[in-house]
Amino acid sequence: MLDELDKELEKRGHKFVRYADDSNIYVKSQRAGERVMKSITRFLEGKLKLKVNPEKSAVDRPWKRKFLGFSFYTKKGGIGIRVHAKPVKKFKGKVKQILSRSNGWSTEQRIKALNSSIIGWVNYFGLADMKNLACTLDEWIRRRLRMCIWKQWRKVKTRHDNLVKLGMDNAKAWEFANTRKGYWRISNSPILSRTLTNEYFIKLGLVSLTNRYSIVRSF
Repeated sequence: MLDELDKELEKRGHKFVRYADDSNIYVKSQRAGERVMKSITRFLEGKLKLKVNPEKSAVDRPWKRKFLGFSFYTKKGGIGIRVHAKPVKKFKGKVKQILSRSNGWSTEQRIKALNSSIIGWVNYFGLADMKNLACTLDEWIRRRLRMCIWKQWRKVKTRHDNLVKLGMDNAKAWEFANTRKGYWRISNSPILSRTLTNEYFIKLGLVSLTNRYSIVRSF
């Protein structure tokens, strides 16, 4: 249906990109943007009899808008592509659901679900510059996993025994197992970082966003 819109934009000499009913038109100034917005709205609603959603339509800087989850940013030497904040927030919401204590999943089940989400998300957004973002998300996911595992070790003795199995001194394990610190705070402690290590999660099969991103970018 919007093939006519593409032809109209091409006829006018506009630079644009469209996917289904989501379209971005690029012009040189705010004034030009407002003028094009009005004329294209008239074309869509007048000739094509389609309704333009005013809440989702705007004239703005490219790096303030998103398209299919992507946006732009300025960097040394030009313009880069980044992941917009909204899909990052949505991804983190999905991770929180997977690591929710209420779903009753085992650690193995959680990691399997995490891997599926991580691989799909990185495969989609691999086009963007996201090396630092991937590293930050990796650290955040591991911290939430530590918190989740600590919650699963509810009893003091269970915590002690598992910490000892992971190489902690017996006395220190008892001391830490009796802590009254909150789950989120304890998840960032040096103790859990030295026991529930990155290598520990690798052995459990957890996929790293950073490593997956490197693989995607290599192709």
